[in-house]
Amino acid sequence: MAFDYDLFVIGGGSGGVRAARVAASQGAKVALAEESRLGGTCVIRGCVPKKLMVFASTYKHHVEDAKEYGWDVEPGAFNWKPFRKKLHAELDRLEGVYRKLLESSDVDIFDTRARLKDEHTIDVGEKTVTAKHILIATGGRPVRPDMENAHLGLVSNDMFLLEELPKSILIIGGGYIACEFACILHGLGVKVTIFNRKAAILRGFDDEARGLLQESMTARGIEIHTGTTISELAPVGEKPVIGGTGSDAASGVPPTEAEKLERNEKSDTDAKASGPVWIKASNGMEREFDHVFFATGRAANSDDMGLEEAGVKIGRGGAIEVDEYSQTAVPSIYAIGDVTDRVQLTPVAIREGMAFVETVFKGNPTPVDHELIPSAVFTQPELGTVGMTEEEAAEKEEIEVYCTSFRPMQSAFVDRDDRVLMKLLVSKETRKVLGCHIVADHAGEMIQLAGIAVKMGATKEDFDRTVAVHPTMSEEIVTMKEPVRTA
Repeated sequence: MAFDYDLFVIGGGSGGVRAARVAASQGAKVALAEESRLGGTCVIRGCVPKKLMVFASTYKHHVEDAKEYGWDVEPGAFNWKPFRKKLHAELDRLEGVYRKLLESSDVDIFDTRARLKDEHTIDVGEKTVTAKHILIATGGRPVRPDMENAHLGLVSNDMFLLEELPKSILIIGGGYIACEFACILHGLGVKVTIFNRKAAILRGFDDEARGLLQESMTARGIEIHTGTTISELAPVGEKPVIGGTGSDAASGVPPTEAEKLERNEKSDTDAKASGPVWIKASNGMEREFDHVFFATGRAANSDDMGLEEAGVKIGRGGAIEVDEYSQTAVPSIYAIGDVTDRVQLTPVAIREGMAFVETVFKGNPTPVDHELIPSAVFTQPELGTVGMTEEEAAEKEEIEVYCTSFRPMQSAFVDRDDRVLMKLLVSKETRKVLGCHIVADHAGEMIQLAGIAVKMGATKEDFDRTVAVHPTMSEEIVTMKEPVRTA
């Protein structure tokens, strides 16, 4: 059978674009469809704009420190609007770069939604095309909780579109998105409160590292309530009273099911313009905030794509089920990135796309390696991590824990109480470093390099033989001689 394309990619994020370009470089005829903007979550509504906001949020802190270092400067007020304008100009530029990369690779671009008709046929707008192979790279999206008036809350996509910075915000959740935006907004002058239903933030990260980070965030002025979540939400002025809820509460008449449905189906645009809200917490506390921000989870973008009709299996949260080669239950259809809910990181999606091309177009079956992936949480201070947490390592085997926490030179000079953490987890039997965790400014930069050593299987003695770079924070990674405990 003759096909219009050798490969049709659905999704123009980092993973899909990389796979399309590399496949085209192998002589394949390739097309890509993106219904929103090229660049996907990372470039348009994730990593890139978030990191630029991280940079912006640190300058007040830098200016305050500069005074202590002898500079005659005063921190002024942050002006959101010119920053927002420049931010979106940069995102437009990057989207243009992605488009040019695809065009220069002779990839046909469809700026519209794509939907499968069968295992080789795709509806693209009003056109239908066929492809020998189909790659789904549609990513994920933030979701709101199933509660009344949830449409009044923001999600992460909205944070880059705000017309004005709020004076106060309540963040629901304790994962990396919640914590990163808490630090960003606090740094920009917003009064930030976090409700986290767990006992500590950043579930799944090393307990000691996340504990220090929580202490640091609290010390900087972020209000964190653990074991707490939101139970009611309403616009200010429509606070529920006994006998009623929602907008008819004052009269004691509860809203109809149709009214509830209409409220919860309102768009993100409605949320951005929703105005001040009243909330009631699970512990009974009542407060008012300019905005509520739900950072409570993400779902795969697999809805209404004809996937199940074509035979693709869908799992929890809409995730597409794939094997180690990113192949679905349908031999001609593959999936990579967040839509598969394996490891939700942009570099992982890119690696999966490269492995797909190696397997399908280069005849070199390449499983995706998801082991020992370094990652960073861009809080203030940052958290960098690779390998096992102490809790995971101790369950697997006997370990030695090498750990130090101290005030870095830069902070100590200005008498700030900021502390950093350097931690190595070492197998007693093999002496291999099983995990490395860093809480410090620029931890993301440090963990990238430490990740190479851990991935290569370096032992504690390999670290010890490495001469320290002095004076740096990271030198502690190679100067810890005695374990602080065994587990």
